[in-house]
Amino acid sequence: MNFNAMQKDIFEKNLNSLKDLKLKEVFLQIQDTKFELLLGQDSLDINLKNTNGGGCLYKNTLKELDCLLAKYNENYPLYPVLYFYGFGNGILFKALLQNQNHKHFIVFENDLEIPWLIFHLLDFSTELQNDRLILLNTNTLTQEHFHILCHSTLSFQFSRLYFLELTSDYYEQFKDDVLQVNKNLIENFKEAISHNGNDPLDSLQGIEQFVFNLPIMITNPCYEDLIHKRKNLSQTAIIVSTGPSLTKQLPLLKKYAKKALIICADSAYSILAKNNIAPDYVCMLERAELTAEFFNHDFGDFDKDITFICATFIHPNAIKYLQEKKRKIILTMKPLNFALYCGLKNKFGFGTQGYSVAHMNYVLAANLGCKNIILIGQDLAYADNGDSHPSDYQNKANYETDIYKHTQVLAYGGKGLVKTHIIWLLFKTYFETLITKHSYIKTYNATEGGLRIEGTIEKPFEELCNTLLVQDISKPFAQINPLDKEKQNEFLLKAYARIYKSIFHCEELELIFTKEYNEFNSLYSELSHLELDKALDAANTLIERIDTLKTQFENFKNMQDIYEIFQPFLTQFELNLAKIFVLVPKTPEYAFNKSSLWIKEHLNFIQMAYAHINAQKKALLKNINPLENELQARKLDKYKQKIQTKKANDETYSH
Repeated sequence: MNFNAMQKDIFEKNLNSLKDLKLKEVFLQIQDTKFELLLGQDSLDINLKNTNGGGCLYKNTLKELDCLLAKYNENYPLYPVLYFYGFGNGILFKALLQNQNHKHFIVFENDLEIPWLIFHLLDFSTELQNDRLILLNTNTLTQEHFHILCHSTLSFQFSRLYFLELTSDYYEQFKDDVLQVNKNLIENFKEAISHNGNDPLDSLQGIEQFVFNLPIMITNPCYEDLIHKRKNLSQTAIIVSTGPSLTKQLPLLKKYAKKALIICADSAYSILAKNNIAPDYVCMLERAELTAEFFNHDFGDFDKDITFICATFIHPNAIKYLQEKKRKIILTMKPLNFALYCGLKNKFGFGTQGYSVAHMNYVLAANLGCKNIILIGQDLAYADNGDSHPSDYQNKANYETDIYKHTQVLAYGGKGLVKTHIIWLLFKTYFETLITKHSYIKTYNATEGGLRIEGTIEKPFEELCNTLLVQDISKPFAQINPLDKEKQNEFLLKAYARIYKSIFHCEELELIFTKEYNEFNSLYSELSHLELDKALDAANTLIERIDTLKTQFENFKNMQDIYEIFQPFLTQFELNLAKIFVLVPKTPEYAFNKSSLWIKEHLNFIQMAYAHINAQKKALLKNINPLENELQARKLDKYKQKIQTKKANDETYSH
């Protein structure tokens, strides 16, 4: 197809505005197109005909454009983010972008010859440059692309309003691609919501147990010391999980146990012990009391060279069981807000990442310098008989069989489908993110069952053992000692000071929220007695005051100590609030009702915020006892008293 000088200039402007360099390269490689350009008398009547038999983009260009414009202007004028499959002739986007409420149009396209041609006709350079128009090539999209998109601020905030629109019936021929894009977006939005927290009670339990376990973390060896002293001791790590396929891999694992670093999940610990396979590390991530029972065993000398690495917020029973048997314990933090606030990262690290203990194990292997990571038992799917775990799993093989709704996904090896559930899919998505992040590591999936994890190299376990595990590594590893007593005292006092500062902070916020709620509620009650125009003005003024309070509360720097418990509640509140935000006020009465609903939701928000803050204060006061007892045992009472009487002090207390 021949283009004139002006069309070439337009294309050049569009091309230079693209921020995706790979997409730009694709456009530069296109020299001609299978599409025939069909122009009507109206300047908006731009159609394309697929000369290879795919039909035209539109049956009636102007009518279809008018229908879509009417639909979006009527129903979605306040939507900040909209998603489309198919670039079409671009006129729809040109028209809708006149509405400044639309901040981003996310457009997925499978056949890039279409936007290539349209980029010669219409100037989108400004929209591309400021990201109001984002074009994505579905042929090259990875999980990382979806992860970044769904975690971006606006996309995430309005994720409950997500839907994917075809720009014309022409794109129905890409049905499989459309369904895959839609599936990836939904899964990644769910993962993003889960990442931001969806259960304040779960977060509160984590904070309670974190504070309760702090003396154990500080007085035992440090995660960072372990990484420093044991790094690069093995090129290959085997991560053992408890999917149904694990049983068949145990004989090979036992045979090659001395030739690789073995990191197992807490749930695999007793299974390996029964098969006399000693892992080097056993990790625990979950907060639940039931999970702690994985450590309620006495295997005698079997444990003598095992290091148990656990999240600091695990249930205290797990630590009790480990201490009773004098096992080697290292507690490490997860990069959650309260742990960050306590300021203990430098020594105790953030070795706890992800949603499952397998993610934690993967990060440990990466931190220890492994160049090859082999996954076994990482099914993330049900066995053919419906079992969720191996036959000798401590909580029974069918433990998760009926807990969640089943869904089908691509199986290991790319052949057929297997049944899984939403939580396992979140685990899979995060695994794929980890694998992309650690691209310098070769990640092998030797599960030989379950679902496919993108980014892994699927190979039989026996083949990997034969090729990667050729010589013994020196075991047991060097012992890791606790910090000296002076340093322990410093960290114990620092933690105690930070916790007490948070207690005082909670008390201050309780006073602020009580005062503001009473004032706002009184003003809200008066609205119904005013004339409509005055009620609207008063409502807007009240909303501004509420927003001022909310902005102060959302200041992460000042609220870091309470953000962990508050974030799940705030996340759900904001996601639901988005539904009110996009309501279109077509009359003054409708506008007042929308404002009234907005205020009422925020009054409920303030009440709930107060309840969350009060709950955290009580949890801190209740669970600080072990830390106080440790300080008393070390004769540090005078420093403890000093901390309790200092309300606003950031200094690190040391003696």
